[in-house]
Amino acid sequence: MTTSPSDLPEHVQRNREAWDRLSEEYFDPGRRAWASDEPRWGIWQVPEKELHALPEVADKDVIELGCGTAYWSAWLARRGARVVGIDNSPRQLESARGFQREYGLDFRLILGNAEDVPLPDASFDLAISEYGACLWCEPERWIPEAARLLRPGGELVFLKNAPLLLLCSPDEGVAGERLLRDYFGMRRFDWADDGTVEFNLPTGEMLRVLRASGFELLDLIEIQAPEDGPTRYTFATRVWGRRWPAEEIWRARKRD
Repeated sequence: MTTSPSDLPEHVQRNREAWDRLSEEYFDPGRRAWASDEPRWGIWQVPEKELHALPEVADKDVIELGCGTAYWSAWLARRGARVVGIDNSPRQLESARGFQREYGLDFRLILGNAEDVPLPDASFDLAISEYGACLWCEPERWIPEAARLLRPGGELVFLKNAPLLLLCSPDEGVAGERLLRDYFGMRRFDWADDGTVEFNLPTGEMLRVLRASGFELLDLIEIQAPEDGPTRYTFATRVWGRRWPAEEIWRARKRD
C-alpha cells in the first residue's frame, strides 16, 4: 500500500517536494551516468576501481536506498546483481523508468521512504546509498531499517558529505577555510536555497548508530578530489577537496 504524502514525516515531505522540483536538472547527468559502464563515486566522480568500496555483487540481492535516477542500480545490475531501487521522488523515478527503457535494463523501482521500506526482513546481501537515504533521511531511522533489510553478513555501503565540509560551509555558497558551525550537536541542516533537509552526524555518533543497529565498521574512505576532471557541483572547489575531504564512504557489515 502506498503511503499518502500527508502521512510522511515532515522532512520526507519536504525532500519529496524539493526533489520533484530538482529532477529536471538531474535528468541529463542521470542519462550520462546510465550511458557509462564504469561506477564512479560522488561529486569528483572517482572510479570504483580506485576506491574498492564495494564487495562482489554478481548474483547478489542489492537494494539502493534513495536511488534517484537509479544509475548506481544500473551499474550494479550490469555486474550481475539482482537490484531493487527505492526513492522518495516520483519525478526522479519517472526518469529512472525512462532510462530503463532507453538502455534495456529492467529491475524493480519502488516509490517510498527509505526509513520505512515495504519489503521483508533479510531480503538483501548489500544495501547501497550514494547521496540518497544516507543524506536525506534520519540516521537513527534509515540505518536500523537497512540492517533489517540485510541478511546476516550483508554489507551497507554509503557515501555522504564529510562533516568537515558542513562545518566550513555557509548557508549559501562555497566551503571556505574557516569553521562556521559547531561540530558537537550537528545533525539536521535545512537549506534555504533548494528547500531540502539533510542529516549529518559527527563521526563518533555515526559510528555509535551503526553499532547500535548491528553493524561492524569495515572501512571509512575519506575521498580526496583528483587533480583534474569535470564536476558540476559548486559547494566545494577542487582546491578545497584536494586539501580536505568533502565526501566519505562508509562500509559496514551486519553482524551474524
